Amino acid sequence: MFYFDKVDNKKILKSDLIKNVQAFFTTREICICDKSEFLNSEIEKNKKIMASYLGVEENDLICPVQTHSANIQIAQENISAYPDTDAIILTNKKQAVFLNFADCTPIILYDEKQNIGAVVHAGWKGTAQSIVSITAKKLINDFNSNVENIAALIGPAICFDCYNVGEEVFTQLKKTVKDFEDLYKVIDGKIYVDLKNINKKQLVELGITKVDICPYCTCCNNEYFYSYRKENRTNLRHSAVLKLI
Repeated sequence: MFYFDKVDNKKILKSDLIKNVQAFFTTREICICDKSEFLNSEIEKNKKIMASYLGVEENDLICPVQTHSANIQIAQENISAYPDTDAIILTNKKQAVFLNFADCTPIILYDEKQNIGAVVHAGWKGTAQSIVSITAKKLINDFNSNVENIAALIGPAICFDCYNVGEEVFTQLKKTVKDFEDLYKVIDGKIYVDLKNINKKQLVELGITKVDICPYCTCCNNEYFYSYRKENRTNLRHSAVLKLI
């Protein structure tokens, strides 16, 4: 179950499914990402607060350059630059990692037994490339995780009722799971898809059943989270954060 907690008296969103590590989603109250070219002093301040809260140096608070790809990297100590990366695996305790969102689906994976995890950016393009299941398979194949030990948090993203797409996007998403029947609907000739549950189904079909889906929509609950669609292509982002302990 998801619940709000606080960092420096600013809201973050956690789930009781994943414990013993720092795994959460930021809100508008503690934004740590601005995609514009301008230096935002408030965001720089928030990054300092976040690094202190997580117990890492600021240069060990790692954020890849996201490109809506299915590219996965492994965070490595003393390396801070991860270009063209939409999922990052964390195996060390020195660094913390985060990815940024404003309607796309944020996913945190964690294997308590191996004490490793990953943060995944699954917009429609990443979802169409099955980025979350590819990342989970990498944990299984490269780091000896078992599906029964992997838990997944699916964070705030645009909801089923708000996310209408074109025929081409619908066709690509439909190919990613065996049964797409409950994951789309047509209203007044418009196709709507359920990005959160498409990603959940990709995980479930892989054998990962411990999945907690956040009830918040970035459009409907815009007072808490950023929405690219609702806010006229905002440059601000909320984030999915992971730090191992």
